[in-house]
Amino acid sequence: MRIVLQRSKAASVTVDGEVVGEITHGYTLLVGITHEDTKQQADWLAAKIAGLRLFEDEEGKMNRSLDEVAGQILSVSQFTLYGDSQKGRRPSFIEAARPEVAEPLWLYFNDQLRSHGFEVQTGVFGAMMDVSLINDGPVTLILEK
Repeated sequence: MRIVLQRSKAASVTVDGEVVGEITHGYTLLVGITHEDTKQQADWLAAKIAGLRLFEDEEGKMNRSLDEVAGQILSVSQFTLYGDSQKGRRPSFIEAARPEVAEPLWLYFNDQLRSHGFEVQTGVFGAMMDVSLINDGPVTLILEK
């Protein structure tokens, strides 16, 4: 699994003109899944995200977790994170898991985030989505397991 995590002041996902997921502050996650990804990797990544300290304390140091700032999560499936553009001009997406594999694992991952006590909003798997966010910092990490 490959996740691009962005600390966000606000974020939303719109599908066909309708907002389907929205947070006021927290993390926006772009989640890519490949063929050999497992529930154990999803568990590890959810726990890692739950424990990250990416919000400033009184001294301006990144020392507070998402839980400590009552943050939310917006999770968006993103198969293009496994795009390979080494050859040619059009990326290959062979490394991205097929929908019948990726969607259940993405849903499981979101449930694992919820099990850590977070409100998790989502996009719509496989849909054309408009993702809006105000990146806070900017703070952006790439997590992979």
